[in-house]
Amino acid sequence: MSKILGFGETVEGHAVPVLNEREVRAGAGILFFFAMVAFMNAWMLGDFRLTRIFVVAFLVDFTIRIFINPRFSPSLVVGRFAVRNQLPEYVGAPQKRFAWAIGFALALAMLFLIVIHNVIGPINLLVCAACLTLMFFESAFGICLGCKVYNRFHREQAQLCPGGTCEVSARQEIQKIGFAQTLIVVAFLVMIVFVSRNISTPVEAPTLLDAAPATENTASGDCTPPEWAVAMGHAEKWKLHHNCK
Repeated sequence: MSKILGFGETVEGHAVPVLNEREVRAGAGILFFFAMVAFMNAWMLGDFRLTRIFVVAFLVDFTIRIFINPRFSPSLVVGRFAVRNQLPEYVGAPQKRFAWAIGFALALAMLFLIVIHNVIGPINLLVCAACLTLMFFESAFGICLGCKVYNRFHREQAQLCPGGTCEVSARQEIQKIGFAQTLIVVAFLVMIVFVSRNISTPVEAPTLLDAAPATENTASGDCTPPEWAVAMGHAEKWKLHHNCK
């Protein structure tokens, strides 16, 4: 418990090093919140400063988790404080390390693309979407997608999975979804679609920021959106991101 370098805690009664799943989910939720703020700031306003800051912070946090000790990861320290009054839920550390290595690789890619080379394009969107998906499933559902991949690359199968999903067991009655519940969800989605198509919109939407003046690149033709941006309906956002609006 006192060592600095290590991965996972040794708890009596468990054959593998463990982590507190409640703490891990809290840390994922914290990172997901700031990732969404940075992503929306870039997507809606064309300002990538928060994204670059978050990428560096994310990479440092995961470097500490994987190569030093998860106990000293800033997001997990805050997560531990947030759930300090809850009983710990022990999960196997090896599969978590594998899952976090995926996040570390994605963070390295983003550092290379957006921080060092200032690349703006669809690959950034895909990497961001992958990171957000992994963190959302972890924080919202307690589902570690990277941990599910772990078993495909390791002969020794994962142990102590969140919610006991490593053990094959029949669902209890309280876990089953009936026809009526499914019908309600479908009806709810149909209602949302109906409302989104028929709700009235204001004549003039309020402007949060004055449009940035077009740069001299406009005259040279550099503000023409590339084919990939047009194909994915991203032409206007591309102009905004490149200060062409």
